[in-house]
Amino acid sequence: MTDQKFIYKCVNCEKEYGTGTVRYLCPVCELENLPGRPPKGVLKILYDYTALKRSLTTYSSLKAKRFQDILPITNIASLPRLRVGETPLYERSDLVNHPDSHRLFFKDDALNPSFSFKDRASALVSAFAKENGFSTIVAASTGNAGSSIAAICADQGQKAIVLVPEKAPIAKLTQIVMYGAKIIPVKGTYDDAFDLSVEASRLFDWYNRNTAYNPLTIEGKKTVSFELFEQMGYQVPDRIFVPTGDGVILSGVYKGFEDLMLSGITHKMPVVVAVQAAGSDNLVRNLQRSEFEIHKSATFADSISVDAPRNFYMAQHFIKKYNGESITVTDEEIIRASAQLAGQTGIFTEPASASAYAGYSKMAEEGVIHQGSTNVVLLTGSGLKDLKAVGSIISMPESIEKDLDQLKRLAAL
Repeated sequence: MTDQKFIYKCVNCEKEYGTGTVRYLCPVCELENLPGRPPKGVLKILYDYTALKRSLTTYSSLKAKRFQDILPITNIASLPRLRVGETPLYERSDLVNHPDSHRLFFKDDALNPSFSFKDRASALVSAFAKENGFSTIVAASTGNAGSSIAAICADQGQKAIVLVPEKAPIAKLTQIVMYGAKIIPVKGTYDDAFDLSVEASRLFDWYNRNTAYNPLTIEGKKTVSFELFEQMGYQVPDRIFVPTGDGVILSGVYKGFEDLMLSGITHKMPVVVAVQAAGSDNLVRNLQRSEFEIHKSATFADSISVDAPRNFYMAQHFIKKYNGESITVTDEEIIRASAQLAGQTGIFTEPASASAYAGYSKMAEEGVIHQGSTNVVLLTGSGLKDLKAVGSIISMPESIEKDLDQLKRLAAL
């Protein structure tokens, strides 16, 4: 480790880079990348963990400076004024069929400013851009990342340009417009929008927020692990169920707990469960394959519908190193989980997010979750972002006259 606060390390060739310039992918491995394949060269940020062990004797000493010692920014004041993170953790062990068998918690990140987990990444990207002289941030998005960076930039006085595939959900696009960002629909897929945003950032000197392509997105998302550790009474949960598409949230959860371990604050890694839609399982299906094989995605959970997971290699590394688990769930299981969550907990979450609860439910039914364990389901986005997705289970009754008998009959009193 140099005298710099942090360095970058390529997850593929393991070459290390300093922080004298803005970096996205490893310039060596990037040359090997092919269209329609997970990119190589994603960079992992590393700190001087030996020094951190000496200076951070407790979690409280880490939190006292709002985690500044373990974030890749110079000044914590560069972060947005909006409250990002510090989202609630609800224990709902009453939903378990046998309440005494294990404990169940929901981490509700839909209560971030743009109603999405992605605000954690956007906040850090924005702060880094501010410290490094960028006034414009560009992102490709199917909706959540775009609305997230738009909200954060509105608070920070920065310009956000968001490239979206033309078929992105209207609720998410509405958010982007209302936050004052410049929205640009692109004919084609998310990958087309992604590639165009990368070209634009190089040509116009915009800072690029794209998932995995920008290593700070993983660093921002890791903060959820710090919060979970504290909210669980300074204990590491046994399992965390994570909705998985590109693998960035999954890697963020791992990276947060890994940083705590390497800093000497914890001594355990949770079992992280990658939950994917059965119709878009390109990450978990390829974990043990030597050659990546893509199946065309087909799921209504658009936020985790991914053909070529952009953070595949880092996610694969973490899962193998720490004995992670994976499970797939059908769209029917996802919509059932979404309805149960809303109807029994009052948490209305989008389909991609509900997949994590569907994965937990499936493993619980299969008897995989051991007695006495603590289990966290990560909920990452509001159900209001994609109302069309739950249209199949919603039916509105016809109007009635102002009549008590009709009211009594229809209310089943």
